[in-house]
Amino acid sequence: MLLSAAFIALIWANVSGSYETFWHTEFSLRFGGVALTEDLRHWVNDGLMVIFFFSIGLEISREMTLGELRGGRAIAAPALAALGGLTIPALLYVAFNAGGPGASAWGIAISTDTAVLLGVLALVGPRCPDQLRIFLLALAVVDDIGAIAAIAIFYTDHVAWTPLLIAIGLFVATVALRFVNFWRTPIYVLIGVVMWVSVLESGIHPSVVGVLMGLLVNAYAPQRRDLMRLQLAGTSLLVDPTPERALAAQAAAVGTISPNERLQLRIQPWSSYVIVPLFALANAGIVLDGETLRAAAASPITWGIIVALVVGKLFGVSAGTWVALRTGVGRVPDTLRWGQLVGGAALSGIGFTVALFVTDLAFDDEALKSQATIGILVGSVLAALLGWLIFRLLGERGGQCAPSGLPVLPPRPWRPPA
Repeated sequence: MLLSAAFIALIWANVSGSYETFWHTEFSLRFGGVALTEDLRHWVNDGLMVIFFFSIGLEISREMTLGELRGGRAIAAPALAALGGLTIPALLYVAFNAGGPGASAWGIAISTDTAVLLGVLALVGPRCPDQLRIFLLALAVVDDIGAIAAIAIFYTDHVAWTPLLIAIGLFVATVALRFVNFWRTPIYVLIGVVMWVSVLESGIHPSVVGVLMGLLVNAYAPQRRDLMRLQLAGTSLLVDPTPERALAAQAAAVGTISPNERLQLRIQPWSSYVIVPLFALANAGIVLDGETLRAAAASPITWGIIVALVVGKLFGVSAGTWVALRTGVGRVPDTLRWGQLVGGAALSGIGFTVALFVTDLAFDDEALKSQATIGILVGSVLAALLGWLIFRLLGERGGQCAPSGLPVLPPRPWRPPA
């Protein structure tokens, strides 16, 4: 669905002149005398995509508590990999553009697009890529935080401090609520919405709000007392089925699952099958005429981005991972092989969301913007192809799917909650 949406966007932009007109249509939310007005593209990129980043934060939180990222060493490996993936691409881009009009746009080359990365990994990655997916997910989150920090420091002309301080205060309040184990979904939704508006008004990209809120949602294994309560409620229902006992049994069953996992069940289908394809539809459309392509072919901006994404990300992420493992600072799951890690490093060169955002901030000249955008698209496609090739040659696609001796169960189909 993601690739189909991107393909439709390219056709739409090159066949009809209505593509940009449609996505620049303004949409307003008004409450009394207060209004929030953005065009449709910004509502997708800065609004709906926050839900995608929220789902990422949920998954990272769960893995840090119950899964593959438990402990400092498990987090250190993707963090060092992300650091290498931020540094080397930036240096390569500057080497191509030192002294030129695009020298300050190095932030374009450092971002990994989490949504597209995970989508392409599902298509070209190992047969059982769960551990690799979690590793790349953690890497991409650190990468996003680094890229967003770069935007805030180097590409934000004016930061509105009052809204930013409000957002920081709300984040501290959310941490305090978690500390006292207060879980009321409407309260968290209200805090998240106000925090999102505050960060948006501050001039900083609001995707960080989704990640931070997701990381704060608690994840835990089923507790014995909750299972006992469910058993009692279920037995009571079987003995004397009544509406009241049915509701009690339902509440007991829900109570055995952590808020993190309940939210993932509700949000993930919307994130994967609606928001991410809509994002591709809103951003992948670019006019590819002869003049634009010729200018891009001779542009150090275009080539700097391509080399940084394809070569810089591959070597930066691989080097960071090697340092983490070599020094013993970090670790990765035993089921992962170096071929898979290198293939994932190549796929991390797929840049889209934040790269396009930095392009809009770094350049006022439309011609330079087009050259940068073409570099992002070409570099991302080449990074995906390189990752596919590495997985084919080195990735050992038939990797271990489950611990030895355990059967591999098919995934349960998702059904909407009653």
